Amino acid sequence: DGYKLATRGTKNFEWISVIILRMNEVKNVALYRKYRPSKFADVVGQEHITDVLAACIAAGKVGHAFLFTGSRGIGKTTIARILAAELGVSSKDLYEIDAASHTGVDDIREIRESVHTLPFDSPYKIYILDEAHMLSKSAFNALLKTLEEPPAHVIFMLATTEPEKLPDTITSRCEIYTLKQPSREVLQQTIEEIAKKEERSIGLSAANLVAILAEGSFRDAIGTLQKILSASKNKKVEIEEVEKITGAPRGEL
Repeated sequence: DGYKLATRGTKNFEWISVIILRMNEVKNVALYRKYRPSKFADVVGQEHITDVLAACIAAGKVGHAFLFTGSRGIGKTTIARILAAELGVSSKDLYEIDAASHTGVDDIREIRESVHTLPFDSPYKIYILDEAHMLSKSAFNALLKTLEEPPAHVIFMLATTEPEKLPDTITSRCEIYTLKQPSREVLQQTIEEIAKKEERSIGLSAANLVAILAEGSFRDAIGTLQKILSASKNKKVEIEEVEKITGAPRGEL
């Protein structure tokens, strides 16, 4: 009996340790990842894209190549991931490639070879190429044929901040969706909502300053908010504290 109690106590301790570890992981995760939209309805200000994509899925008319363009940190890869999830693609069949660090023709050749294998447990295999404009000319040439005639179970999603650097032969084979840069008001509202979810509050002027500093980027706005909330001991953050923490000059507003 004593052994059983000791064993049960050990198992309980292990479970408690796992729970605490997971709680710490959630607590320490970057806010922009924690509050990243997980469905089309959560995406703010891009209804001209999300509504169209949702309608295409509902009608069963989904293209084989997409190009998402727009400035940094506004949700290009997020929308690509949501589209993949809405199509029922699991993490096993979703491949995200950072084209900035995989620029060569050999990297694309690996993709060309892998597309012919069937998905593990999804209706599609999806390849997301982030910073697609960073691919070399030879890599683009290697991608072209596969992009033009991919297997029926393959979908490509390209994301870039500089679509003008992509060859016309690539863009002409994609459905192009251009994301709008969020307004200062939208960024300010997002900052206030996230602060509230973190059981903090931020003054109107303070939130407005963070929105200005973000220069149209959700990711930058949320990253700045995280730095402020981490550095501040106050339940409510005011503009003076934002100026001190960010180094923004007084009178920025």
